[in-house]
Formats: sequence, structure tokens, C-alpha cells
Amino acid sequence: MSIDFIAIIVAFAFGFLTRLIGLPPMVGYLIAGFVLFANGMEETQFLSEFADIGVTLLLFSIGLKLKLSSLSAKEIWAVSLLHMMGIVLLMMLAILGLALINTPVLKELSLAQSALIAFALSFSSTVFAVKVLEEKGEMSARYGQIAIGILIMQDIAAVVFLAISTGKVPNAWALLLLLLIPARPLIHRMMEKCGHGELLILFGLTLALGGAKIFEMVGVKGDLGALILGLLLSTHPRASELARSLLGFKDLFLVGFFLTIGLSGAVSTEAVLIALLLGCIVPIKTFGFFWLLSRFRLRARTAFLTSLSLFNFSEFGLIVAALAMKNGWISQEWLIIVAISVALSFIISSPFNTYAHEIYRHFRHQLLRFEKPNLLSYEQPIIPGDVSVIIFGMGRVGSGAYNAIQEKYGSRLLGVDFDRDTVALHKAAGRNVVSGSVTDPDFWERFRLNHAAISLIMLAVPSFQENLFAVKQLRRLGYQGKLTVIAKYPDEEKTLKEAGADSVFNLYAEAGAGFAEDCADIR
Repeated sequence: MSIDFIAIIVAFAFGFLTRLIGLPPMVGYLIAGFVLFANGMEETQFLSEFADIGVTLLLFSIGLKLKLSSLSAKEIWAVSLLHMMGIVLLMMLAILGLALINTPVLKELSLAQSALIAFALSFSSTVFAVKVLEEKGEMSARYGQIAIGILIMQDIAAVVFLAISTGKVPNAWALLLLLLIPARPLIHRMMEKCGHGELLILFGLTLALGGAKIFEMVGVKGDLGALILGLLLSTHPRASELARSLLGFKDLFLVGFFLTIGLSGAVSTEAVLIALLLGCIVPIKTFGFFWLLSRFRLRARTAFLTSLSLFNFSEFGLIVAALAMKNGWISQEWLIIVAISVALSFIISSPFNTYAHEIYRHFRHQLLRFEKPNLLSYEQPIIPGDVSVIIFGMGRVGSGAYNAIQEKYGSRLLGVDFDRDTVALHKAAGRNVVSGSVTDPDFWERFRLNHAAISLIMLAVPSFQENLFAVKQLRRLGYQGKLTVIAKYPDEEKTLKEAGADSVFNLYAEAGAGFAEDCADIR
């Protein structure tokens, strides 16, 4: 049995166990790597290539979902730069302060080495944040988009550093990459011709992996190339479909990435102690994000949830540390310390992100003290006027429901969706739609509605957990009108009705019944 096959089995075992105790499987993969290294295994070429593919597909997928215009917002680029400068300075002081501990690994650190380690630990994990946001179904939520924007800014800074540190300078052929801009319509056309099956998946893999290699051939970091190629497709209507098609492949290959983190070196008591001390900086780092985002006029809830998404160290820190060790700038022991710090930050961050909404509700009044009175326009109170019916979730189901009952209620019908682009499209079509999230405890205060005037609320959000949260929230706030919800499975129907839903529409069962009814009408 090959060593790589054994590593995959061990990764599954630890991933399964961590999932059983409520932690993301990625934490189990990290632990599996440390356990394998302790038993004599080292990183293999197969796992290394596996990991590289995972990171490349991750950045390509981020590019597919990223709106380039979002990076121009001050609450993203300014917060990213200010936070990075502040946390690097704080980390340097902390690392130099730890040098007072009488251990060789700390005493031998120079100012330049401290700055390098501080820089490596200033990033937050793109892999972790994206995985958590995807599992919660909140990638398109406002706070999720802000978090991803900040992470992209950090990743760009890391890629620039890596490009400079490796001594790679784009050669003259790199200018040909500019031809990708006029070639974008052709790439879009190719994707349209690929259909919806395996050819679309192969197209995405070819573009991400093959494109990354082409970027590397001309002296540009391949991961940055994958991100740029994803961005070129992000405006296409089928970009989200391509991202969903690649989701399983990306997750599979990322298992190799987390394994290689654990396989980076042996774990010593001294390394764990120093990593734990460095981990004490993570809450300060997180509060720094919250404070800065609040200063840039985001609501307390948005700033808080964004900050929790960034509540960790980053895999890019390991890449920076590994390069520094390879160049002789830091010792191998410091690479191990950074690896343990990253792993510990993931473990600490997991429960905070799992229960992020509950934590916010508990500390809401304290957090609101940091909120600025002059909020950004998309964070302002919502005053929709006199409405009788509200539909949450304006995707295909919600839009269909809106169109079906619009004739009866007209302007007294209101749609709500958390995706600002979706809201803009509906407004352009003449529908009365506003931006809002059903999981936002402050949303109902911002909504300024008289509950007694609302006769019907329809919850058409794709996520069962979000619909369940909304049902409980509405009943808790005293809404007595009719409440109907969509679901996919019988057990979800039962849970929603027990929480207070008057009726539940099973998408699969009702779709079949509707289809049969249409066929009967044709006859």
C-alpha cells in the first residue's frame, strides 16, 4: 500500500472525527498531517502537487465569484492596508517581547526576522474563510463579500512578496497576457458552447490549471494567474454554475494542502508554547478588523461577522515562512511554529464562526456602541412603505412567487434578497425589492414595518438553516400573520412547522405535482 494512499485514509479518519465533534474537517486534515509526520512520513511529490492544484482551483473559484468593482470600496482596500500595517507592527513588538523568554529560538531573532514572521502572521486564511462561508451558505452575504475582498487584498500582497522574494521578474512575454482582455468574449463563448456536463468541468480545470502554468512560464505567479482568469469569467451569467461544478474537485484537492501543512515538521513542546503565545494575538487582530470596519461606517453586525471570518492566521503565512526558510532567512523551527500557530488558529476560530450569529445576538448591545451614526448607504434603515406581503429570497422560486401574486397586491408586495446585484436586477425590472438578510437580527429594526399590516410572509431562501432562523425570529418578534416556507426534505418540513411555520412547500414534491398537473391540462 503506497504512503500517499495511507495519508488519504488517515486524513479521512481525522476529518470524520473532527466533523463528529462539530469542527470543520479541515482541522482533522491538519491534525492528520502532524500525526503522519510524527510517525515518520514526509511530504511527497504527489501530495505537494495535490495541494498546489487545490490552491489554484480555490483562487480560480474566488475569481469566478468576485466582482472586481468591490475591491475599490474603501471599507475593503483601506481596511486591508491599515490593518496589515498595524498588525505587523504589533506582531513585531510581541515577538521581540517573547524574546525575553530564555530560549535560543527566540533570543536569536533579529529585527528583520521578527518583521518577516510578523508579516507572515498578518494574513487571514482565504481557504478557511471560503470553506466556512460556503458551508454556511453566506458567500454572497454582504459581510462574506467584504471578508473575501479583504482576503483578496491580503493574497495580492502575499503574491507580490513571493514574486519579489523569489527573484522572479516577468519576462517580455508577459506583455502577451494583456491579450486576455480582448480575448474575454471568445473565452465566454467557449464556456457557453461547453453545455452543462463534464465538458464544462473540463473547461474550468483546463482554464485554471493550464492558465496558471502559462502565467508561470512568463514569470508571473501561477496562483495569481488563476485568480485573474477567474475574474475574466466572473461577469458571465454561468460563472456561478462553473464554480459549483468545480466545488467538489476544489475541496478534494485542498485535502492535500492541509496535509502538507501538518507534514511541515516535528512538533516540540517549545514550538507549541510559542505558538500558543502568538495565538493570543489573534483576538487582538480580530478586534482590529472590527474597529476599523466600524470606523468605515459599517453596521456593528456586518463588522463583527466580517471580523470573525478573518479570525485566524493564514496558509499564505506558511508559504511566506517556507520561502524564508528556503532562503535561509529563518530557521526550520520557526516554520514549524508558524504551522502550529496556523493550525491552532483554525481550531480556535471554528466554534466562533459556527456560532457567529448567536454570539452577535448575545453581545449585540455592547457591539452597537462601536457603530457610527452615519452608516454607509447600503447599511441605512429600510422604509419600504405600506406592504401586505413580503417574500424573502428573490431567486427563481421567490421571483416566480412574486410574479404570480403581483397582480393582486401590486405595490403592496415586497421582495427581499441579501445579494445586492440580484436586488438591482429586480429593481431594473420594476419590482419592489430591497436588500436584506433573514439572519440579520438588526434587519427587523431597520425594516421599519408594522407587523399587524402584513398578512403573509413567504420564505424562499435556499438555505434550510436560514429559513428556520427566520421563522423563529419572526415568531419571537410577535408576527402573527401567515408564514409559509420552502423546504426540500420531509424532516425539514417537520422542523419548520414545529418552529412556527403555518405551511411548508416541498420543492421536490410540489414540483412533481405541478408538472403532472400541467401534463393533465395539455391532454
